[in-house]
Amino acid sequence: MEMKDLLMGFGQKLGKAILLPVAILPVAGLLLGVSSALSGQAVIDTYPVLGNTVLQAILQIMNAAGSGVFNALPLIFAVGIAIGLAKKEKGPAALAAVVGYFVLIITINSLLTITGDIAPPDADPRAFGQGSQFGVLTLQMGVFGGILTGIVTGFIHNRFYNIKLPEMLAFFGGSRFVPIVNTFVFLIVGAMMYIIWPFIGSGIASFGEFATGLGTLGSFLYGLMLRTLYLFGLHHVFYLPFWTTAAGGTLEVGGQVYEGFQTIFLAQLSDPETTKFFGNLALFNSGRYLHMMFGMLGIVFAMYKAIPAGPKRKATAGFLLSVGLTAFVTGVTEPISFALLFASPILFAAEAILFALSFVLASLANITIGSTFSAGLVEFLLFGVFQGNDKTNFLWAILLGIPVAIVYYFVFKFLILKLNAKTPGRDDEEVTEQESAHQASHADGQAKTIIEGLGGFENITEIDNCATRLRVSVVKPDKINASLLKQTGAMNTVVRGKAIQVIYGPKVNIIRGEIDDYIQGNNVKHL
Repeated sequence: MEMKDLLMGFGQKLGKAILLPVAILPVAGLLLGVSSALSGQAVIDTYPVLGNTVLQAILQIMNAAGSGVFNALPLIFAVGIAIGLAKKEKGPAALAAVVGYFVLIITINSLLTITGDIAPPDADPRAFGQGSQFGVLTLQMGVFGGILTGIVTGFIHNRFYNIKLPEMLAFFGGSRFVPIVNTFVFLIVGAMMYIIWPFIGSGIASFGEFATGLGTLGSFLYGLMLRTLYLFGLHHVFYLPFWTTAAGGTLEVGGQVYEGFQTIFLAQLSDPETTKFFGNLALFNSGRYLHMMFGMLGIVFAMYKAIPAGPKRKATAGFLLSVGLTAFVTGVTEPISFALLFASPILFAAEAILFALSFVLASLANITIGSTFSAGLVEFLLFGVFQGNDKTNFLWAILLGIPVAIVYYFVFKFLILKLNAKTPGRDDEEVTEQESAHQASHADGQAKTIIEGLGGFENITEIDNCATRLRVSVVKPDKINASLLKQTGAMNTVVRGKAIQVIYGPKVNIIRGEIDDYIQGNNVKHL
């Protein structure tokens, strides 16, 4: 049980840490998407005004900038994950990750050279499983190498950032010691990866071939697993290999081989020769548009119609309209999903199954719309409509989206009424004006109440947050007071062993700041 708790806690930390480098992807996608959409010859022929020399020069610069971010993703992931995993002194952790990554690829390059395994100058390095990274010919680990570097650096940093050395060496103590240690650690890691990476790379490729080989069934299983892990906040860890490694497919674009459907998609955005986006987007990505843009609207309307006609329906309509439009425009669905989960786990299970079936529909219709952040209207226009139907089959998404919304509506209205689920507006308790005001604006002294609800300082071993959740590791889960936490505005408290998630929504960053100030004010050393 202890090992299970440790693994769950680390999985949550890694999922949160991955969000920082993943947040860079929309930047690269936006630059590549806009420049690609407005510089294609077909678009210029249709709208001659876009052929302006200055405009095309600007678009070319945007494309180069997006490609630069995209090509640096391994290092970006190394730095971002190290920052996310570091408890304190995050700046030195980032520097240590940079040092570690370059030592990693240079060590592998040296071993390839010494053993004579390095690809000859006149040969294609891809045939040897090698590629150039920042001018260094090394094993083609891609983003995986960056993820590994970030994780190892996070462990090393948290172990040594506060080390005290003898007075003569005191200058090299503390956080300065971490990049030094990382240099030697990654000499060893580089040597290990030189030996084992060929086997790992082969295994990842085989897994991807297996999932892709299942075709439509593979898309269903992928979607079901993705949405189920969303419940535990571990979905980022699951989808990343499909995004960035051979598990998501392999394709040559512009004379270079790319791995992972997301990596391939970004490469195709900047490739003028692309006539159809990568087929694995239909298997592992495009179904999100059917679910988030259309299915969620059906769920929201079902919630609305399931509320008895009267003041409560009117009072809840604004909230439901808001979360529905948010899902449609931006693809952010957490408020709806958690409302279903809190009302009944069966409703969340139904959403997960329909989510997976949306992937099946996208696969059957061969809809190949990419994405970077989520799957709402903004990205649908940018990566679907503006890229043209020949590349994406976006018209099928619209045609299928309407019946999808209708099916979602009838399924969820039936389940909500059958289960008598307490979805928004159907709760037995009236929300007082005081409670509404408390959740809208956090009062002074709330951090103290939150700490009390978590069992006090002595019960907390670590505290962090992601986009919507306060993530806390505790000594004794039975000391958690969910009722007290709810008084501070928490939507719900999820207890998974010693890993606690208190869900506050988008305002969690403000709450985390108040807690940090309270911890510092009380001089709590272990936090």
